Amino acid sequence: CAVAIGSAFGAVAGFFGGWWDAIIMRLVDVTVSFPPILLAMAVAAMLGPGLANASIAMIIVWWPIYARLMRAQVLEVREREHVEAAVAGGAGRFRVLGVHVLPLCWTPTLINATMDFGQVVLLAASLSFIGLGATPPSPEWGSMISEGATRFYDWWIAFGPGMAILSVVLATSFLGDGLRDVFDRRIA
Repeated sequence: CAVAIGSAFGAVAGFFGGWWDAIIMRLVDVTVSFPPILLAMAVAAMLGPGLANASIAMIIVWWPIYARLMRAQVLEVREREHVEAAVAGGAGRFRVLGVHVLPLCWTPTLINATMDFGQVVLLAASLSFIGLGATPPSPEWGSMISEGATRFYDWWIAFGPGMAILSVVLATSFLGDGLRDVFDRRIA
């Protein structure tokens, strides 16, 4: 959801520019100025514990990253010759944005989303660990680790969820790195 919201705001800011760009980018700057974990904790604490509230907190933390990324991509693509030809040919602004600009901007955004998935899992587990995420009896890795942290000699209670988090974070990081190698021609 953060990818869609951030990409939409970034595309509008990058393509239309002017006051749209100024307002959206100042909102992004304000949001990014706070550390992600602290902002997520503050939002989740205001909304109360629960999976939906933790999801809202994570969306608020992550949408600015995708807004900046999409804005940068749109600014670069809108200056290409095929986009200028479409504008000169009389295509409408939304058609130019949807047909000629956005399809070329999705690859870096999706690669970044894949690589950020591990961070999202860590943030969700962190919120659940401190009691602001999914509430029991919902099985959540952070709350399982929190339960295991109180039982020092029963280490296996926290070991399983910890290894699951590690596995997911590493797997999505490697997947994102592989996707970047496949789709980003500048590296090869």
